[in-house]
Amino acid sequence: MLLSHYNVNLIEAGLDEVGRGCLAGPVVAAAVILPSDYQHPILNDSKQLTRGQREQVRLDIMRDAVAWAVAEVSNEDIDRINILKASFLAMHRAVDALTVRPEHLLVDGNRFVPYPMIPHTCIVKGDAKFLSIAAASVLAKCYRDDLMEQLGQEYPHYGWAANAGYPTPIHRAAIREHGPCRWHRMSFRLV
Repeated sequence: MLLSHYNVNLIEAGLDEVGRGCLAGPVVAAAVILPSDYQHPILNDSKQLTRGQREQVRLDIMRDAVAWAVAEVSNEDIDRINILKASFLAMHRAVDALTVRPEHLLVDGNRFVPYPMIPHTCIVKGDAKFLSIAAASVLAKCYRDDLMEQLGQEYPHYGWAANAGYPTPIHRAAIREHGPCRWHRMSFRLV
């Protein structure tokens, strides 16, 4: 069972990102502040949920959260500053966009660039341990999957509706055949 809070006395925002390992598209992060007594019957790490479950949970989070925000960093910026820095920047942008200022950040992973004036705790596999991080993982994944599906309509040969820009054999074969497009991360090994 996922925990509600790391410190119940603080307004906590869970942070997670998605798309670090992709060959195309932005990296996307979300920040979510849940009510202190929040429970959900199936909320979990987005990778543990089916697409249908993620879509339902996304609606529940958007309705129930005290505050939530999703932010992205473009593939061009990823190429300019690197994927790790871009992931942290996306998380910072998500915190910037919250309508309620958190007092503590719960960050999925083992590293983070401190956000000004808000302490944080890094939690390895935090999306499977804390509801707010799991909620952030769901919002970020749904947002990015939807975006890559839309971009895939313009570039159908890459298979983004199915692979969301990850380095699948079909995606790599399409890059070899058609070359990269403007959404590809040119600093990554594409083939």
